[in-house]
Parts: sequence; C-alpha cells; structure tokens
Amino acid sequence: MNPIPHSTLRRSGRALLVSALALALAACASSRGLNPQGHVLDVDSLHSERTLADTDLSATGFPAQDWWKALGDAQLDALVAEGLAGHPSLDAADARLRQAQAQVGTARADELPSLSVSGGYTGLRLPESMVGSEMGGRYGGSSQVAFDFSYGVDLWGGKRAAWEAAVDGAHAATVEAQAARLSLSTGITQAYADLAYAWQLNDVAEEELARSQKSLELTRQRRSAGIDSDLQVRQAEARVPAAQQQVQAAQQRIDAARTALAALVGKGPDRGLSIQRPQPLNPVALQLPGVLPSELLGRRPDIVAARWRVEAADKQIKVAKTKFYPSFNLTALAGVVAPNVGDLLKSSSTFAYIGPALSLPIFEGGKLRANLANTDAQYDLAVANYNQTVLDALRDVADQVNAVRSLAQQAHSQQQAVDTARSAFDLAQQRYRAGIGSYLDVLTAQSTLLQSQQQLAGLQSQQVQTSVRLSKALGGGFQPADADRAPIASHSDSSHS
Repeated sequence: MNPIPHSTLRRSGRALLVSALALALAACASSRGLNPQGHVLDVDSLHSERTLADTDLSATGFPAQDWWKALGDAQLDALVAEGLAGHPSLDAADARLRQAQAQVGTARADELPSLSVSGGYTGLRLPESMVGSEMGGRYGGSSQVAFDFSYGVDLWGGKRAAWEAAVDGAHAATVEAQAARLSLSTGITQAYADLAYAWQLNDVAEEELARSQKSLELTRQRRSAGIDSDLQVRQAEARVPAAQQQVQAAQQRIDAARTALAALVGKGPDRGLSIQRPQPLNPVALQLPGVLPSELLGRRPDIVAARWRVEAADKQIKVAKTKFYPSFNLTALAGVVAPNVGDLLKSSSTFAYIGPALSLPIFEGGKLRANLANTDAQYDLAVANYNQTVLDALRDVADQVNAVRSLAQQAHSQQQAVDTARSAFDLAQQRYRAGIGSYLDVLTAQSTLLQSQQQLAGLQSQQVQTSVRLSKALGGGFQPADADRAPIASHSDSSHS
C-alpha cells in the first residue's frame, strides 16, 4: 500500500477544517430578521434660507473661542477664566473623559494575548492508618512554576469593533467635556449680564427716588404758598417710600447676581462681594455664517458628541452579531514541577500543555437574539437623539436670530418712548411749577417715565442675553481637533445587513 502524499494530507486537512467551520456556522444560533430601524437625518432636507433671509451672512460668521470678550469687560474675562480653571462641573466632565479613555484601554487589552506566571509549593503527610507503613508517616511535597498563556482569536472582528466603539465613546466624551466648558462660560456671561441689568434697574430706581424727592419738595413749597393742599403733599410723600422700595429691590437683585456669579466660578458667596459693577454691555456683534445648516454639524459640540454616540452604537451592533459565530481560543500551559526546589531546573521536571478550543453558540435560550435586539434599539436611540439634537440646534439658531432682530427694533422704539416720556414729565413739572398744571399730570407723567425706563432696561438686557445665547447656538467657538471630528456621512446602514 502506497503512503498518502503530504500535499494530499494538507489539502484534506484544509477541506476538513472548512467543512467543520461551515457545519459550525450552520449549527450556530441565527440573527436573521434583527436589524436597527434608525436612519440619520439628511441635513440637506432642513431648509432655513427663508427664515434667515434678512440676516447678514458671512463665511467667518461663527463666534471666536473667546466670544465673551466681544462684550468688552475685563472683569467678565477674568471671571470666565476663573470659572474654567476649576469648577466642579468641569471636574465631573473630565472624570467621565478619563473613564471613557480607560475603557479604550480595556477594550484594546481584550484584543491581545494574556500571559501569567504562578508558583507554589504543595506538601502532604498521610497517617499510616490510612495508607500503610510504606507511605504513611512520611512528608512529601512538590514545587512548581508555571506560565499560563491564553489568546482569544478575533475571527469575526468583534473585539476590534468593541475597541472602535470604545474609541468613538472617548471621542464623544472629549467633545462633551468641551461642551461643559461652553455651558459654564455661557452661564457666567449670562449671570454677569443679569448683574449689569440689576445695576440698570438700580439706576432707574435711584433716578425715580430723586424725582420723587424733588416733587415732594416742590409740593411742600406750593402748599406753603397756599397753592396746593395737604392732599397733594400726601400724594407726593407716598412716592418717596415706593421709590426707596424699588432701590432696595434692585440692590437685592444685585446681591443675588453676585452670589450666583460666585457659585459659577466655584467660590463661596463672599467672592461675590468683590465683584464690581459691570461696564455697559453691548450685544455681541455677530454675523450669521452662510453655511448653515451643514457647517453647524461640526461647530456644535452637542451635535458632534451625539454623532460619535451613533458611531459607537453602530460598532456595538457588530460586537453583538459576532456572538452568534463560533469562537476560537488558544490556551497553553508550561512550567516545571519537582519534589525539591533544587530539581526545578532539570529538564526532566518540565511539562507543557496546549489546548485549542472551539465554542459554538447553538442554543442560548434566546439570549443572543435578545442582546442583539437591545443593541439595535440602543443604536436607534442614539440616532433619534442625534436627529433631535440637529433639529433643536437649527431651531435654536432661528429663534435667537429672530429674537435679535425683534429686540433691536423693540429697543429702538422703546428708546423713543423713553425720550417722549421724559419730555412729557419735564413739561408736566414746568406747568405744575408755573401753577397752570395739576399734580395729577405730574404723577401720571412720572409713572409713565418710570415704566418706560424699566422696559428699556429690560429690552437692553434681553439684547445682551440673546446675543450670548446666539453665540452658544452657533457653537460658542467650538472647534474640534481633527481626531474628534465626527464623520458627516454614515456608513452604518451598509454594515447592518
């Protein structure tokens, strides 16, 4: 009988391996019929041209990274820097980033072989009553040193996909840490604008108090001259404490704004006592970029982070699908064992073991399908969150743009109303002083002027606040590093089949 050639044996072995693998795949649990339903929104379908038609557009219209400096207040710049240097909310975001980076390391380690070493000594003495005199009563032992090697072969790319998902999650955490800084700088700037508004209200109240005191003095003079009665004096006297109350309310608002700022920079209430009156704040002069909405996708940290979450969820689907396929593990054990430590280095003391193992997920009680269905749902949830974030971002920009336009017109009209009310009050006082007008005319004109001034202060504050919100809506100067730029087009749909 002729021996079988080695080449024939090799071909037969490969054929047997392929056949065994095919049978194993056929016997495995099936993921048939399970696919995610979510689809990433096409931003080209989100039209905004008509809404933004009357807005100045510029290719460089996105805010600068230090956009708050456009308000022109050095104290604000210092407060933002102080807050960004160590607020607890940033510590939490940084901790989440470190956690995500550690998960990348864990996923990477799962792709690599593992090697461990162990050593020990085992001693035993049995009584003669159990094993007889030949073995009983004697003490025996053995020493051993062993190296344990194991490697799970990534046949289907599941471990690689798990690592990529962890990397995508780390990208998202990086961007979210930057988003936390944007939120903090925005919060500090808005609180500072509140403080400026409180001082404006204080000015209006102080001016009203001065007018009330002057009117009271004039009314008393007219009563002494027999022109007015005690009724007019009592009416004038009532205006003074009312104006004082408004001054006190404005001061309370100033104190509250200072305390809020102290908390936002990570300090106690006493820090707020050293915050001085802000400089007059003008709304941030912004031009709207002419590349909305597509460019906004890379400028808003919440959108970029949400996109990375979609990518991570996509990779997790591949991880879940590889659980349906056979897994191949290679283990090896080698070492030395001898009765005495001195004999460990002898060649006769060595031992070795190698054990390749193939695992087939044939029946898991529906666990694998349930896990894949859950992963698909997680992907759909990430897509839905991304789509909603994009829609909210565009709505946010449109709302703030519309508010900027409207508030500019309102403030202009209200300034005219204040000028008219001031002229009416001056005229009413002149007529009253000349004895040809009533005190009721003065009271009416004074109330109208006060309300007009308060409304103007409110509108001017809203203009500043709206410009701050628009800066944030446009990304607040966020510019991701190249590694953290989320992909614009999704490849997910093709990988789910």
